Amino acid sequence: MSETTEQASVATAPRSSVRYADASLLRTNFADTVVGITEAIGEITVVAKREGLIELLTYLRDEPKLRFNYLSDIGGLDLGEFAAPRFALAYQLYSLEHNHRLRVKVFVEEDDATVPSVVSVWKTANWLEREIYDMFGVNFENHPDLRRILMPADYEGYPLRKDFPIKGY
Repeated sequence: MSETTEQASVATAPRSSVRYADASLLRTNFADTVVGITEAIGEITVVAKREGLIELLTYLRDEPKLRFNYLSDIGGLDLGEFAAPRFALAYQLYSLEHNHRLRVKVFVEEDDATVPSVVSVWKTANWLEREIYDMFGVNFENHPDLRRILMPADYEGYPLRKDFPIKGY
């Protein structure tokens, strides 16, 4: 086999066919932080408390078996003004090395809508957290520059909350 052929076969070799990470390690290592682990339609979701979130996400980034080195998105969700807890945040993680995905969800109450900032774990969280703050009013502790990103600085209200008035604002 020529050298060129070997290089081509290595370059086109498929990565792991497992797209979703084995999250079973988290249940034992983070028993105080992880509330539950579910699988639906082949997707793994870890529900975690905000206490211990930074340690959990740092572990997910640094553990060689997991290596979630890419935070692809943080989504905010308002479950409604009568829901308890009212808000949910979903961290979408991806491992470039292992080609697998994981979602970490955190729920927060309306009267204490604060979670720790993960900018220290992934720098891309900076603008994602600012967008959630701007649209839902969720605060991120220790964020380096938490201010509105899409709405004017003097804008009142949070447009993606379900109780935001659609007309006459």
